[in-house]
Order: sequence, then C-alpha cells, then structure tokens
Amino acid sequence: MSQDTPPDRLANDPRSPFHDPAALERGIGVRFNGVERHNVEEYCVSEGWVRVPVGKSLDRRGNPMTVKVNGTVEVWYLS
Repeated sequence: MSQDTPPDRLANDPRSPFHDPAALERGIGVRFNGVERHNVEEYCVSEGWVRVPVGKSLDRRGNPMTVKVNGTVEVWYLS
C-alpha cells in the first residue's frame, strides 16, 4: 500500500478497530458526493459510505449520535 493513500476505512472513535491515530494526526480530507465534509466520524471508501453526526444529540456514553449515508467517497491526506 502506498504511503500517499489513506486507509480504506477510518474511524475517529478510539474504541473502533478502524481507528488509526497516525493517519488522523497526519490529517485526512473527505469529499462525499462531490462536497468536502469536515464532520465525518467514520468512512469506508470501498463500501461507499460515511458516518456523520446528527445535530448535537449525544448517546448515553456522551458520543455524538451518527447516521450512515451512502454515496461516493473520496479521501486524501492533507499534509
């Protein structure tokens, strides 16, 4: 895998098996259906979905409530 290619799937939640602190520290840009998004909690390029927060609602553990949305996902490293 190339160093300039971000992971196929990445999550902000440290409890997730798809959490990669090194990639998150480097910075990831996400474009969903042609619109650059800055509030993505998790994404999967191969399956074509992103998970974004729903308003300011929190679950019982204090994490943002999210919804999974299907579409075209493009990702790149910011630096």
